[in-house]
Amino acid sequence: MPREIEIWFTSHDGHYYIIAEYETSNWVQNIRANSAVKVRVAGEELAAHARILSGETELELIRKVRSLSEKKYGWGDGLVVEITPDPAE
Repeated sequence: MPREIEIWFTSHDGHYYIIAEYETSNWVQNIRANSAVKVRVAGEELAAHARILSGETELELIRKVRSLSEKKYGWGDGLVVEITPDPAE
């Protein structure tokens, strides 16, 4: 089902990152079922694709994102999700 959430994010190397406190959140389940998402940042809506980062193969990136989130919000624990805007058509 479509969901609209307001959530904290960080950006790094052209991607947006969000951290799910709970892996069972409905929006996380939606991403697992269908990676196509829409995001709105600073009033601009973008088509994008989301994916859950792998703790087995992307540990350095996960650490970087958690560090960025910790610096920005004082919190960085949870499941890290990467959102990559689709190229402009």
